[in-house]
Amino acid sequence: MNIGLLQYSPAWEDKEVNKKKITGILHQNKTKIDLLIFPEMTLTGFSMKSKQLCEGIDGDSFNYFKDLAKSIQINIITGIIFSEDNKIFNSSVFINKNGEVKSIYKKIHPFTFSTEDKNYSAGEKIEIAECENWKIGLSVCYDLRFPELYRFYAKRRVELLTVIANWPVDRIEHWRYLLKARAIENQCYVAGVNRIGDTGNLKYNGYSSVFDPMGKEIVSVENEEKIVIADINIDEVKKVRKNLPFLDDIKLI
Repeated sequence: MNIGLLQYSPAWEDKEVNKKKITGILHQNKTKIDLLIFPEMTLTGFSMKSKQLCEGIDGDSFNYFKDLAKSIQINIITGIIFSEDNKIFNSSVFINKNGEVKSIYKKIHPFTFSTEDKNYSAGEKIEIAECENWKIGLSVCYDLRFPELYRFYAKRRVELLTVIANWPVDRIEHWRYLLKARAIENQCYVAGVNRIGDTGNLKYNGYSSVFDPMGKEIVSVENEEKIVIADINIDEVKKVRKNLPFLDDIKLI
């Protein structure tokens, strides 16, 4: 499966401008992609204006990505500020190539350091998306620091973990090492998609990356605004897990 990581510099809290930026980046891509993954809070940046920017499943952002998926026949994972039952969630949304919303993961670990916990509710469960015969575990940014979350995905034998993020340059080495660690310990591919750019308070340099089930870096790109392409093979996950059946020995989860 060919996956594309769309690394870009979003305009702050401006959904319409960011839709145009994404369209422009997509027009430059000539490679066939089965799954396109966007950064956290794709059309807004990591905003705490949750009440002003949130939307339900029939909102403009959902409709934009549904139409995009259907028009170019591509599966999508994107970040949307999602409102449901009087709560607001930082979410990772899987939309299939027919434009259907199939999975919504609600970020389990709001980033208290940035007051995210004051502006967003915490999700309570994992979410597995099914795409092109792959099982994909969804997660968002700060989740990456909590390995127990990914153990639950490993117990369900997902083949790909995705982490959509707005992870600043000051702690970018943590991002790189933690992505690699999650791949090694769960024996699956890990795709991390980060933004680039400068919000005034924080700087981002991307390093959107894919690691294989042995922790080998397949691709990693710093600062460039582009679609990063990686070819991943589900048979590689099966081979590693068969030859090194470490997951069978998990005791505490």
